[in-house]
Amino acid sequence: MKENHSKLHRYILATVAYYDGFSYPLTAFEVWKHLIRIDYAGDFDKSMKIELAQLIKELQSDKLVKYLESRNGFYFLKGRNDIVDLRIRNQKISASKLKRLGRVVYWLKFIPFVRMIGVTGGLAMKNAHRNSDWDLLIVTSPGHIWTGRTLVTAFAQLIGKRRYGKKIVNRICLNYFLTESSLEVMTKDLFSANEYTFLTPLFGGEVYQRFQIKNQWIKNMKPTYDLQELSQMKVLTDDFFSRTVRTVGEFLLGGAWLENWLKRIEQKKISRNPKTHQEGSLVYAQDDALVFLPVPHGPVIFEKFKEKIEQLGLSH
Repeated sequence: MKENHSKLHRYILATVAYYDGFSYPLTAFEVWKHLIRIDYAGDFDKSMKIELAQLIKELQSDKLVKYLESRNGFYFLKGRNDIVDLRIRNQKISASKLKRLGRVVYWLKFIPFVRMIGVTGGLAMKNAHRNSDWDLLIVTSPGHIWTGRTLVTAFAQLIGKRRYGKKIVNRICLNYFLTESSLEVMTKDLFSANEYTFLTPLFGGEVYQRFQIKNQWIKNMKPTYDLQELSQMKVLTDDFFSRTVRTVGEFLLGGAWLENWLKRIEQKKISRNPKTHQEGSLVYAQDDALVFLPVPHGPVIFEKFKEKIEQLGLSH
């Protein structure tokens, strides 16, 4: 029991330190919900249960009070009082952005081969700033990922909502596509665990539930991680009209020749793009997933995290 208390103190401190990299203070409930194992590379004792009441008590302990402060119900590292106001401001900005994005997603659900649309990144965390874009993860039907991506991209361009060049603010960043038969994400690191814990489905609730089940590796890094209930989320319904429109479109555009043709064209463009080959880029373009992250944020956040861990004496 004493060992578990020692671990919990370290997990809490590591969690607050990690989210400090996003300038994101946490409530006591959020510390518990997003708790990070500092020793996640090792085996996890699944019998270790961490209760919310236990965590709240630990937050008040002398061990943590010398490292953490709280204001307005948020906990943060000492000296980071300013991020509370930042989070409150970003929550209001995010609410407005999500409302606008919802109107776009309403039309995206009519696009052939689209099965799920989820928002990720800062907007999913409700931590977006005024100049940020809308990061989406889109799931298509198997065998049609290239056609689905082309149609989504064309529609976003048509309505003036595709992110490209310096066109960023309130535009869709189409950098991650999966298929229904490949819902387990490729990168299984701390950044991805955070990204997909916060992922919020806007359309395709049933596919989202399967996505969660396929990505339960997150629990190894986040011991209190659990499946989210759809009843608590505002997910667009797939009504008769949207299903009919998609079905007709899929009948007309479902030929293997079109999928293979688009694949050849896009793979050539991707291979010729200098960003594909720059150091540290994560670009994957195959039939099971399309991932375009020429400058991944994960390594930067993790380096900040490692520095804080060293400073807090948690690396031993």
